Amino acid sequence: PNTMLAVLPIISAAFALSNGPVASPARAGQRGASSVSMGDPLLLRAAKGEKVERPPVWMMRQAGRHMQVYRDLCQKHPTFRERSETAELSTQISLQPYEAYKTDGVILFSDILTPLPGMGIEFDILEKAGPKIRKLNSAEEINAVRLMDPAEACPFVAETLGDLRKEVGDEATVLGFIGAPYTMATYCIEGGTSTSYLEIKKMGLRDPQLLHTLLEKLADNLVEYACYQIESGAQVIQMFDSWAGNLSPIDYDTFAHPWQKSVAERVKARHPEVPFITYIAKSAALLERMANNGGDIVSVDWTVHMKEARERMGMDVGVQGNLDPAVLLGSPDVIVERATDVIKQGGGKQHVVNLGHGIEPSTPEENAKLFVDTVKAYRY
Repeated sequence: PNTMLAVLPIISAAFALSNGPVASPARAGQRGASSVSMGDPLLLRAAKGEKVERPPVWMMRQAGRHMQVYRDLCQKHPTFRERSETAELSTQISLQPYEAYKTDGVILFSDILTPLPGMGIEFDILEKAGPKIRKLNSAEEINAVRLMDPAEACPFVAETLGDLRKEVGDEATVLGFIGAPYTMATYCIEGGTSTSYLEIKKMGLRDPQLLHTLLEKLADNLVEYACYQIESGAQVIQMFDSWAGNLSPIDYDTFAHPWQKSVAERVKARHPEVPFITYIAKSAALLERMANNGGDIVSVDWTVHMKEARERMGMDVGVQGNLDPAVLLGSPDVIVERATDVIKQGGGKQHVVNLGHGIEPSTPEENAKLFVDTVKAYRY
């Protein structure tokens, strides 16, 4: 608290120089009520491209190890799957950053691998080693992947999303998420995380049809899982194709982009009102492709200026991001300066402020709060 009191003059000074005085809550509410519909929460309105009074903000991986309250909970519930597959715990963890920072978005605490058992693919997540999955290497193993029944495989997801909607009401937007087919296939073929992704690349080069068979099965499942989340309460869906940025352009166009598009277009066909976000790490070279994958918003990482991203994709595509997570390890004045710069570069339309990647576990909580407070103090 003392740290926050010390940096409040920094926030005020930053906006006095750039945008004039920070609007009081009353003035901000009056201006917003006259220019935008106040029925939906701010992040949802912004994601739909509506005019908003300020940019909304949340942080990827906001619920997790940078928070002491989460680390304390891990002592009582030591396995990730227990924490993410017990609705009461998942709801509690999902709400921790909202309660601490009042983020505009509350994302389901889960993992992209959560739906795999419903497809017949078992996995575990070890606290230090990360995910471990039974590898799929043969046609027989891949052909055995089945279409999941999300209500049977992941009832805890529906319960958590429903509880989150009740808890936050219209004060915040509830986000669900899925992995993209290529990234999900990477885990299945590599058996976990990888630094080189050679096994999946080898399959794509030696037996591309087999890889496409797996990608198609995953895409079918991910459409059902995303729609299940929406029908359970998710107001926005984000798709993570985390490892697609490691592909060459020709392989991206062959194995990643078509299956992203397949998922996004089918989810949008069933739920056209729900904004669909796509995120890829190391994606500066892929922005134009990402803008044409059937979704609404591209989540931009920190390796490209947001202004450049908007120029390359056009203003008809929404953006999310893109502060370097390392900035939250810096001084208060740097956090305020960099966050404000990201907002200005976003252009004031369909921009959800976020980090360019997940928040670092070593991030001080007061710095995360300063980032959120800085964005929430801004007025267009």
